[in-house]
Amino acid sequence: MSSVTTSTSSAAPRRAMLTDPGYQAFVILRVGFTVAPILFGLDKFANLLVDWPAYLAPWIDDLVPGSAQAAMYAVGAIEIVAGLAVALAPRFGGWLVAGWLAGIIVNLLTIPGHYDIALRDFGLLLGAVALARLALRYHAEPRP
Repeated sequence: MSSVTTSTSSAAPRRAMLTDPGYQAFVILRVGFTVAPILFGLDKFANLLVDWPAYLAPWIDDLVPGSAQAAMYAVGAIEIVAGLAVALAPRFGGWLVAGWLAGIIVNLLTIPGHYDIALRDFGLLLGAVALARLALRYHAEPRP
């Protein structure tokens, strides 16, 4: 007599994982660091939320070719790629976003009056590092 396998046996570990607070934190951070960079990256092309070129330090504007808005187009493209990297490979994408945020923090610290935003971005950087670390546990590469 053959036995029938039910999906209940495979659903139990998945259900247990969904109730794991660490896994929940990983999913929250992964979704947040996927959606936010993509949306903010897209807005660099439209300037609907804010006038993004105003957040580019003058010394950086002097270094990059073209206008500050042209630099924001490049920034937007990089942010979109970073969001996609988090979605597809959070172990790498988390570190990519953390590094990008470190650059943004340096930029903001050199613009008087933007220290509060730099501090907020430092908190985001810590979240991106936490995502990268949690990905080691919850998004491991498949083992043969």
